[in-house]
Amino acid sequence: MGIRFVLLVNKQGQTRLAQYYAEHLTLDERRALEGEIVRKCLARNDQQCSFVEHRNYKIVYRRYASLFFLVGVDNDENELAILEFIHLFVETMDRHFGNVCELDIMFHLEKAHFMLEEMVMNGCIVETSKSNILAPIQLMDKAS
Repeated sequence: MGIRFVLLVNKQGQTRLAQYYAEHLTLDERRALEGEIVRKCLARNDQQCSFVEHRNYKIVYRRYASLFFLVGVDNDENELAILEFIHLFVETMDRHFGNVCELDIMFHLEKAHFMLEEMVMNGCIVETSKSNILAPIQLMDKAS
């Protein structure tokens, strides 16, 4: 399958964006899973690698400024490819928002979700071109 979920979390552990793919978890189960993963990743220092195994997932994460980008994948997924995906997601948001920060995501959550939906479909990465990802969002901005 590939990607199971994508989480954007601040340094205090507050989830700013959560997207699940083919995970049939209740809200309480998701909240518990997010809490466990966030505590595990935030407790690690900068000298440790960006891959963590948790339950039946492999968590690939990266910190950009005050935000942690966490991606839960299958155990057979390529970690470096997921790190590249995280970087592409950040660069795409940077291009649209201009040096993206936590407030941009909070105030424009629908745009962040839309970018993610353009990039990932059903847990598989389907688009890697920044201009193709941003084209529909720019059209929506022009129309409004």
